[in-house]
Amino acid sequence: MDLVEEVYRLTENFPGKELYGLTAQLRRAATSIALNIAEGSGAGTDIEFKRFLRIALRSNYELMCGLEIVTRLNYCDSFQRDSLLHRLDELAAMLSGLCRRLQFSPVTAEG
Repeated sequence: MDLVEEVYRLTENFPGKELYGLTAQLRRAATSIALNIAEGSGAGTDIEFKRFLRIALRSNYELMCGLEIVTRLNYCDSFQRDSLLHRLDELAAMLSGLCRRLQFSPVTAEG
């Protein structure tokens, strides 16, 4: 959730011409991470949860790429990018680790 807030704050300063372009895309990617984690946690089975975590991970990588684009376009500086990339690297590691853990969890009657 903190990541979503940070992305929204960052994109507030983007040029108006990017409102329906990069601004919207980065916000959707950040929001997608949080929403897919939440939706997956209520999916009922480890298999479904893992599927949603993988979607969140893809959105995480999408956001990483988007940050590079906006840095190259001078919409944010390298300090802002590096701060967010550090957070995204940590999140990617957590999501990947949880996916691995779910792969090896015991199968129960519920899923």
